[in-house]
Amino acid sequence: MDGTEGSTGQPGPAERSHRSSVSSVGARAADVLVYLADDTVVPLAVENLPSLSAHELHRAVREVLQLPDIALDVFALWLVSPLLDEPFLQFRRNVFFPKRRELQIHDEEVLRLLYEEAKGNVLAARYPCDVEDCEALGALVCRVQLGPYQPGQPAACTLREKLDSFLPAHLCKRGQGLFAALRGRGTRAGPGEQGLLNAYRQVQEVGSDGGCEAALGTHYRAYLFKCHELPFYGCAFFHGEVDKPAQGFLHRGGRKPVSVAISLEGVHVIDNREKHVLLGLRFQELSWDHTSPEEEEPILWLEFDGDSEGTPVNKLLKIYSKQAELMSSLIEYCIELSQVAEPAGPQDSASGPPSDPSSSPAPVQRPKLRRQGSVVSSRIQHLSTIDYVEDGKGIRRVKPKRTTSFFSRQLSLGQGSYTVVQPSDSLEQG
Repeated sequence: MDGTEGSTGQPGPAERSHRSSVSSVGARAADVLVYLADDTVVPLAVENLPSLSAHELHRAVREVLQLPDIALDVFALWLVSPLLDEPFLQFRRNVFFPKRRELQIHDEEVLRLLYEEAKGNVLAARYPCDVEDCEALGALVCRVQLGPYQPGQPAACTLREKLDSFLPAHLCKRGQGLFAALRGRGTRAGPGEQGLLNAYRQVQEVGSDGGCEAALGTHYRAYLFKCHELPFYGCAFFHGEVDKPAQGFLHRGGRKPVSVAISLEGVHVIDNREKHVLLGLRFQELSWDHTSPEEEEPILWLEFDGDSEGTPVNKLLKIYSKQAELMSSLIEYCIELSQVAEPAGPQDSASGPPSDPSSSPAPVQRPKLRRQGSVVSSRIQHLSTIDYVEDGKGIRRVKPKRTTSFFSRQLSLGQGSYTVVQPSDSLEQG
């Protein structure tokens, strides 16, 4: 399902293409290798592999890692194949596990695994983050890896030497943008490095037991809590391409590679090169379908409200992907899950008593990021969409009114804000 690969702190596609989760095969036994998010390998000696269920394999991994029962819901086994070669097994976060339940977990090893996975996605820029958020998250990584900030110690030199362990690679390039100040021979920290250092100083060290130094679990939870502000946290990633807007005298377009991130909350289309969101939609704001034209690449269609020069229109976005049918099925399943109201109950068995709010924030709904120009804000102007009012008719000088959708696959209109445009009975003549 997930083929997007990161470059920071992770093996590249060429290296991962040689992976295999079955290292040796005998008449009755096989050594199965399961990879964790930090690329740690969990070897399992499995009898009669062909008849082994995914549930039994999941239980074997949990037993080796000595994880509590809640891990059955938190993690899933993923088949990952970055180059569409032989896939390997990865043990990582279940895309269907709600964020609110995640913040109720207090087992440190479960939190560490979730932290490692989120950190990898941030460093690889699969989770686009604004600079301020990268610094805040990087500061927590500094705390986990380097310990509490100690005034007088050469922290700046340490950060400079391991900068790509704390910040995404595109923010660490010397001589470009943020870290242009690092080109010279001087030891002065660059702007982003200084921001990271300042954030590192501000990491709180009040432990849950009132001590002066917080346990690592507190910082793991703080990292996850910060990541929950990102609308695509915990999603599944898919490869795709979208059309570029026509530019220049010759109206040349072409395509751009994107990642399609699908979670329990909606769909986000992310520009792989520019590291920002092109389109973010909640399920209540879209209709969708997929098609597989003969001799053409499969397409996932997303339909949503928009405007063209002030005129309300419906917009269609074409996402070219061999995984279009898989994405469509996942959207449908996520919507089905979202329509089933899960009753609020007691905390999970692995959840201990509530911690001090100063060290472990209570699970509350996070506000959306509202920074002007934020990388998580939609950039619809960078997309080439099909604008229409009904059945592909032109949009010029049409007085629209709302009616049914072009696609039948959508969340009930009574539950969401998505509406569809239709021309009125009378058209203005141009």
